[in-house]
Amino acid sequence: MKGEGAKNLAIQALLLLNALVMLYPLSVMVLSAFKSNNEIFASPFALPENFAPVNVLRMWQETAFLRYLLNSIMVTLGAVVAIVVFGTMAAYAIARYRFRLSTAVFLFFLSGLMVPLKLAVIPLFIQLDRLGLIDTRLGLVLVYVAMGLPSAVFILTGFLRTLPGELEESARIEGASELRTMLQVMLPLARPAMVIAAIQNAVPIWNDFFFPLVFISSDRLKTLPQGLTVFMGEYNTDWGVLFAGLTLSALPITLVYVVLSRQFIAGLTQGAIK
Repeated sequence: MKGEGAKNLAIQALLLLNALVMLYPLSVMVLSAFKSNNEIFASPFALPENFAPVNVLRMWQETAFLRYLLNSIMVTLGAVVAIVVFGTMAAYAIARYRFRLSTAVFLFFLSGLMVPLKLAVIPLFIQLDRLGLIDTRLGLVLVYVAMGLPSAVFILTGFLRTLPGELEESARIEGASELRTMLQVMLPLARPAMVIAAIQNAVPIWNDFFFPLVFISSDRLKTLPQGLTVFMGEYNTDWGVLFAGLTLSALPITLVYVVLSRQFIAGLTQGAIK
């Protein structure tokens, strides 16, 4: 018992240390959002002299932050919805129906996890240019859907395969169609896995800088990671305003995680048990 207690104490200490390592840079970013440039360089790790939201007001009034925020919301929401919808349909077909090429189809999606999409950025750019999708939100959304589908299919297929087949048989006996069985019987049970797939794809899409830089050139279509770079000048940078923008840009995805955290943890727990 004594050894087990020491082991648990060591685990708790490591988790606490990890939390401090992760939260300290975030706290510095949030505190710097309330400082001037002089205050940031004079005392970067100290508390601000006052918590007046001057930098936040300047950012809203003097920059196009709201436009960048709306672009990020539209691109991320559109891509995540498409990934979850199409990923769920593909995973359901692979997991719940037996057909000759099911394994080949599953391996086709898994191959997308092994080959980074950034390696194909040049042919991808040429293809989108021929389709007239360069410098459009739709083109960016399609790229993210192609990037996120493999992981979504992988997660959802593994979860859907663990659901008992008796549920489908009971629904069919009651006269339910295949579509109704999927939507009303099976998918509600797969909600935790769908939340995991959504969060796992939403975070990298929201934070992505590479693909907007390659495929978006108009300032009115820039997303937050790309748009925040306009706050950095060649010879001078208003760090207080930049940190305010970084803080507000991290807020939406943090709130989404907090709202969906119960489903996220439930999905991880069920996956571990099964």
